[in-house]
Amino acid sequence: MGRYLHTTLIACLAIALTGWPARSPAIANPMPDEPTDTFIRPDMACPADLDTLTTLLLRDLPSYANRTSQRAASLLESDRQQSYVLLAEKPDFAPLTLGPGQYNPTTGAAPPQVFFVTLERQYTATEARLLEHYHWVFLTETPSGWRFVMMFSRLANYPDGQPITPPRDTSYGVLAEATRQWLNDCRTENIAPLDESDPP
Repeated sequence: MGRYLHTTLIACLAIALTGWPARSPAIANPMPDEPTDTFIRPDMACPADLDTLTTLLLRDLPSYANRTSQRAASLLESDRQQSYVLLAEKPDFAPLTLGPGQYNPTTGAAPPQVFFVTLERQYTATEARLLEHYHWVFLTETPSGWRFVMMFSRLANYPDGQPITPPRDTSYGVLAEATRQWLNDCRTENIAPLDESDPP
C-alpha cells in the first residue's frame, strides 16, 4: 500500500512539473490539412454593359418583387389582392412610344429604355388568375453605376388575349421598388455572378 501511494505521488508530481503528456498528432489535429470548399459568394462588379445588366436583373427580379410585395403587405396590414411574380422574360431594347407629354427628358436625350414582360399570378376569393405585365424602365448611367429613373406598365389577362390597359406610371409600384433595390445591390456588389445557365 505504501509503495503504491509513493508511486502515485511521484506520478502526480511529474504531471505538475511537466504538464499533461503531449497528445498525439492525430488527436491534436483530427482533421487533415485538406482544402475545403467555400460557400462565400464572390463579389461581382456591377456590369456597365446594359445587356448583361438586364440579364442579371431579370434573373433576380421575381424574388426581389415578391419580397417587396410581402414587406409592403406586412407594413400596411392590407388584405388587398396580391400578385406573385413567376418570371420576367427577355427584354427588347427597342424604344417604345408612350404618347405625347408622357415623358419628356429634361436633358434633351432620353435615357436608355429596358422593356420586359412579367408573368404574375393573382389570387382572388374564388380563383387564381394569370396576368401579363408589360413594363419599360428608364435607366441612367452615373459614375457610381446604373440608376432607376422611371417606369411605365401595361396590364393584360393571360392567356385570354384581352386588350391591354393604357400605359400608366408605375414608378412607385412594387416592380419599380424591386428594381431600385436590385440596382443598389448591384452597385454594392451584392448580387450573384452571371452563371452559364442564365439566359442570354
